[in-house]
Amino acid sequence: MSGRPNTRLADLFGLAGWSKGELARLVNRQAAAMGHPQLATDTSRVRRWIDMGEIPRDPVPRMLAALFTERLGRVVTIEDLGLVRQGRAGKRQGDGIEEHPDGLPWPPERTAAVLTEFTGMDLMLNRRGLVGAGAALATGSTLSGAMYEWLHTDPALRADAPVLDDPLHADPAGFDRYEAAPVGSQEIEALEHSVGVFRAWDAARGGGLQRKAVVGQLNEVGGMLAYHHPPHLQRRLWGVAANLAVLAGWMSHDVGLEPTAQKYFVIAAHAAREGGDRPRAGEALSRAARQMVHLGRPDEALDLMKLAQSGAGDRLQPRTKAMFHTIEAWAQAAMGKGQAMRRTLGRAEDLFVTDRRDAATPDWMQTFKDEDLYGMQALAYRTLAEFDPKAAGPAQHYAQKALALRVDGRERSRIFDHLSMASACFIADDPEQADRYARLALMAMGSNSSRRTWDRLREMYRLTAQYAGYPRIQELREEIRVALPKQRARKDGAGAQV
Repeated sequence: MSGRPNTRLADLFGLAGWSKGELARLVNRQAAAMGHPQLATDTSRVRRWIDMGEIPRDPVPRMLAALFTERLGRVVTIEDLGLVRQGRAGKRQGDGIEEHPDGLPWPPERTAAVLTEFTGMDLMLNRRGLVGAGAALATGSTLSGAMYEWLHTDPALRADAPVLDDPLHADPAGFDRYEAAPVGSQEIEALEHSVGVFRAWDAARGGGLQRKAVVGQLNEVGGMLAYHHPPHLQRRLWGVAANLAVLAGWMSHDVGLEPTAQKYFVIAAHAAREGGDRPRAGEALSRAARQMVHLGRPDEALDLMKLAQSGAGDRLQPRTKAMFHTIEAWAQAAMGKGQAMRRTLGRAEDLFVTDRRDAATPDWMQTFKDEDLYGMQALAYRTLAEFDPKAAGPAQHYAQKALALRVDGRERSRIFDHLSMASACFIADDPEQADRYARLALMAMGSNSSRRTWDRLREMYRLTAQYAGYPRIQELREEIRVALPKQRARKDGAGAQV
């Protein structure tokens, strides 16, 4: 018992709208259903959890997480409730202890448990048809501030832990939480292959159709990580976990589950660092930065990109640095900083052409090709054109170059390029060409589950207003209005800007 109020639990308790007596009865009912009839909770004990910081014994924290998850319709973890006994505090200069914002970072031994708990709750929301989006996004500065020192230190790999008598040892507390078993190189190879399959499906059809499958696979990998495998296998497992977490985050972002996506990006950064792959951790954080730009928070995206680039260490390949710069340039464009954007894109181009591919390209970078560089350049210039219409010309140039190379089935990227092109044409006062590219995008969007494509279409639709007197554009506007799905109200206070 800390003697201090548990503000996290108090805040969520207030959101849930229960009385202390109601929560106590729900816990007792849950305990009986789980085969723990000896557990008895009352109003005074709930009060001690909230007002005095008392942490109940296992399995009560997990029961509370499940109850709050179902009540609030979003993933609520033990960390969110402030019910973790160790590893939550960080040193504060001067006196005492201070918790990191949002419980970041968590200690190495907690990463697999956090991963498995969060994915399990996410799957529960899927099963029960809950929306899972009712949380607030942490700001980019909060994430970067909390994770800076952690990301810049060398990870204490599980594989480097003291050797135990049983080389496949797992924490006994994990057996009722995980269905884990030791795995070998063939199983890990199959998992690595599955990442490629999921990645290709996401790029072709959007994140909505396979998100649950990816989350389920990540949940299984979390169970495998409860064991101490030989070092080379453990590192590969952490790599699989990082890749799946990035995919789960990207798919969640793609369908508008923004707080859930952000949590997966943070989990991916932790998993990559556990596996000793700091460049992968940086790339995971760069995804969170892209999410921030999409949500209209480019200044926070720049905070995250600084952390992603500095925390990735000195092993970044030129092509990865180039990709990072394109995200930074997009954020600068969204702030109307044209000169800074052009300088940053120039650095990206220089780095991209100097990448001789001498070193093996990480699997997560193999999809950043020439067309992706051009596509990001088109997006940056199209975004800047909102402030400076002269940028519409370069946006059209790079979008056309990207589209000429889109032959690998990544339909979502093609849709984005069509929308960049259409928007740039409207800004450049070329409604005839804009209509053509807008219709190409609209035709492809029906078979794609990406909400982000619809967000971009809404931004393009806004540009059609000044041409509403043109018969073809009026028809286009009506077709878009009919096709647009109804917008869910965002609870994070942000809207898509590009």
